[in-house]
Amino acid sequence: MPTYTVHAPPPKKGKPASDPERFLFVRDGFHFWAFLLTPFWLLWRRLWLAFALYLLASIVLAVALRLIGAGLTVQFLAGLFSALLIGFEASTLRRCKLAWRRWTMLGFVIGEDIEMAERRFFAEWSKRAGQAQPPPAAPEPHFSMPMRHDAPPAIIGLFPEPERPR
Repeated sequence: MPTYTVHAPPPKKGKPASDPERFLFVRDGFHFWAFLLTPFWLLWRRLWLAFALYLLASIVLAVALRLIGAGLTVQFLAGLFSALLIGFEASTLRRCKLAWRRWTMLGFVIGEDIEMAERRFFAEWSKRAGQAQPPPAAPEPHFSMPMRHDAPPAIIGLFPEPERPR
Protein backbone atom coordinates (compact mmCIF):
# COMPACT_ATOMS: atom_id res chain seq x y z
CA MET A 1 0.00 0.00 0.00
CA PRO A 2 1.26 3.50 -0.73
CA THR A 3 2.56 5.70 2.04
CA TYR A 4 1.78 9.41 2.14
CA THR A 5 3.38 12.23 4.08
CA VAL A 6 1.01 14.90 5.35
CA HIS A 7 2.06 18.55 5.23
CA ALA A 8 0.37 21.62 6.71
CA PRO A 9 1.00 25.09 5.30
CA PRO A 10 2.11 27.89 7.57
CA PRO A 11 -0.91 29.54 9.22
CA LYS A 12 -2.26 32.70 7.66
CA LYS A 13 -1.79 35.98 9.48
CA GLY A 14 -4.10 36.33 12.44
CA LYS A 15 -4.88 32.59 12.64
CA PRO A 16 -3.33 30.23 15.20
CA ALA A 17 -3.35 27.14 12.96
CA SER A 18 -3.60 26.11 9.33
CA ASP A 19 -6.89 25.20 7.72
CA PRO A 20 -7.13 21.38 7.41
CA GLU A 21 -8.55 21.76 3.90
CA ARG A 22 -5.17 23.07 2.78
CA PHE A 23 -3.21 20.03 4.01
CA LEU A 24 -1.20 18.32 1.29
CA PHE A 25 -0.65 14.58 0.95
CA VAL A 26 2.55 13.59 -0.91
CA ARG A 27 2.76 9.96 -2.04
CA ASP A 28 6.01 8.10 -1.51
CA GLY A 29 7.37 5.80 -4.16
CA PHE A 30 8.11 5.83 -7.86
CA HIS A 31 6.37 8.48 -9.97
CA PHE A 32 5.93 7.19 -13.51
CA TRP A 33 5.15 10.57 -15.08
CA ALA A 34 8.18 12.15 -13.42
CA PHE A 35 10.26 9.40 -15.00
CA LEU A 36 8.69 9.56 -18.44
CA LEU A 37 8.25 13.33 -18.85
CA THR A 38 10.75 14.74 -16.35
CA PRO A 39 10.99 18.39 -17.45
CA PHE A 40 7.24 18.71 -17.95
CA TRP A 41 6.51 17.06 -14.59
CA LEU A 42 8.90 19.43 -12.83
CA LEU A 43 7.24 22.43 -14.45
CA TRP A 44 3.74 21.07 -13.71
CA ARG A 45 4.64 20.72 -10.03
CA ARG A 46 6.24 24.19 -10.05
CA LEU A 47 9.61 22.89 -8.98
CA TRP A 48 11.49 25.72 -10.67
CA LEU A 49 14.83 25.24 -8.95
CA ALA A 50 14.76 21.49 -9.55
CA PHE A 51 13.91 22.14 -13.21
CA ALA A 52 16.82 24.57 -13.59
CA LEU A 53 19.23 22.13 -11.93
CA TYR A 54 17.90 19.25 -14.05
CA LEU A 55 18.35 21.29 -17.22
CA LEU A 56 21.87 22.35 -16.23
CA ALA A 57 22.88 18.81 -15.23
CA SER A 58 21.46 17.40 -18.48
CA ILE A 59 23.41 19.88 -20.57
CA VAL A 60 26.64 19.31 -18.64
CA LEU A 61 26.19 15.53 -18.89
CA ALA A 62 25.50 15.66 -22.64
CA VAL A 63 28.52 17.88 -23.30
CA ALA A 64 30.79 15.75 -21.10
CA LEU A 65 29.70 12.55 -22.82
CA ARG A 66 30.30 14.07 -26.25
CA LEU A 67 33.74 15.34 -25.23
CA ILE A 68 34.87 11.91 -24.10
CA GLY A 69 33.45 10.37 -27.27
CA ALA A 70 30.76 8.23 -25.68
CA GLY A 71 28.49 6.36 -28.06
CA LEU A 72 24.76 6.84 -28.48
CA THR A 73 24.03 3.85 -26.25
CA VAL A 74 25.98 5.36 -23.36
CA GLN A 75 24.27 8.73 -23.86
CA PHE A 76 20.86 7.04 -23.90
CA LEU A 77 21.65 5.06 -20.73
CA ALA A 78 22.86 8.21 -18.95
CA GLY A 79 19.59 9.96 -19.83
CA LEU A 80 17.61 6.90 -18.75
CA PHE A 81 19.38 6.71 -15.38
CA SER A 82 18.90 10.42 -14.71
CA ALA A 83 15.18 10.05 -15.52
CA LEU A 84 14.99 7.01 -13.21
CA LEU A 85 16.62 9.05 -10.45
CA ILE A 86 14.01 11.80 -10.84
CA GLY A 87 11.23 9.18 -10.89
CA PHE A 88 12.39 7.69 -7.61
CA GLU A 89 13.15 11.02 -5.92
CA ALA A 90 10.12 13.01 -7.13
CA SER A 91 8.45 12.87 -3.70
CA THR A 92 11.63 14.05 -2.04
CA LEU A 93 11.81 17.02 -4.38
CA ARG A 94 8.24 17.99 -3.50
CA ARG A 95 8.89 17.59 0.24
CA CYS A 96 12.04 19.73 0.00
CA LYS A 97 10.07 22.47 -1.71
CA LEU A 98 7.40 22.33 0.99
CA ALA A 99 10.01 22.43 3.77
CA TRP A 100 11.69 25.40 2.09
CA ARG A 101 8.33 27.19 2.10
CA ARG A 102 8.00 26.40 5.83
CA TRP A 103 5.26 23.80 5.58
CA THR A 104 5.11 21.48 8.58
CA MET A 105 5.20 17.73 8.12
CA LEU A 106 2.49 16.30 10.37
CA GLY A 107 3.22 12.62 9.85
CA PHE A 108 2.80 9.56 7.70
CA VAL A 109 -0.33 7.71 6.69
CA ILE A 110 -0.90 4.53 4.70
CA GLY A 111 -3.82 4.09 2.35
CA GLU A 112 -4.84 2.31 -0.85
CA ASP A 113 -5.37 5.68 -2.51
CA ILE A 114 -5.26 9.33 -1.48
CA GLU A 115 -8.92 9.36 -0.38
CA MET A 116 -8.38 6.43 1.97
CA ALA A 117 -5.22 8.06 3.31
CA GLU A 118 -7.10 11.30 3.95
CA ARG A 119 -9.89 9.45 5.78
CA ARG A 120 -7.42 7.59 7.97
CA PHE A 121 -5.38 10.69 8.73
CA PHE A 122 -8.31 12.92 9.64
CA ALA A 123 -9.98 10.19 11.72
CA GLU A 124 -6.83 9.79 13.81
CA TRP A 125 -6.20 13.54 13.84
CA SER A 126 -9.69 14.34 15.16
CA LYS A 127 -9.39 11.57 17.75
CA ARG A 128 -6.11 13.06 19.01
CA ALA A 129 -7.53 16.59 18.98
CA GLY A 130 -10.27 15.37 21.37
CA GLN A 131 -7.70 14.33 23.96
CA ALA A 132 -7.16 17.19 26.40
CA GLN A 133 -4.33 15.69 28.42
CA PRO A 134 -1.01 14.55 26.99
CA PRO A 135 -0.24 10.82 26.92
CA PRO A 136 1.26 9.45 30.15
CA ALA A 137 5.03 9.61 30.52
CA ALA A 138 7.07 6.46 30.16
CA PRO A 139 7.91 4.75 33.46
CA GLU A 140 11.41 4.96 34.87
CA PRO A 141 13.62 2.06 33.76
CA HIS A 142 14.50 -0.50 36.40
CA PHE A 143 17.13 -3.19 36.33
CA SER A 144 16.47 -6.73 37.48
CA MET A 145 20.12 -7.31 38.43
CA PRO A 146 22.12 -4.72 40.35
CA MET A 147 25.12 -3.35 38.52
CA ARG A 148 28.53 -3.68 40.18
CA HIS A 149 30.67 -0.63 39.71
CA ASP A 150 33.80 -2.09 41.36
CA ALA A 151 34.05 -5.11 39.01
CA PRO A 152 36.16 -4.84 35.85
CA PRO A 153 34.20 -4.77 32.61
CA ALA A 154 33.41 -8.16 31.16
CA ILE A 155 34.92 -9.12 27.84
CA ILE A 156 32.84 -11.11 25.42
CA GLY A 157 34.31 -13.56 22.95
CA LEU A 158 37.58 -15.46 22.72
CA PHE A 159 39.70 -12.72 24.23
CA PRO A 160 41.68 -13.06 27.44
CA GLU A 161 40.23 -11.69 30.62
CA PRO A 162 41.40 -8.19 31.50
CA GLU A 163 44.47 -7.79 33.70
CA ARG A 164 45.39 -11.47 33.49
CA PRO A 165 48.68 -12.81 32.17
CA ARG A 166 48.52 -14.80 28.95
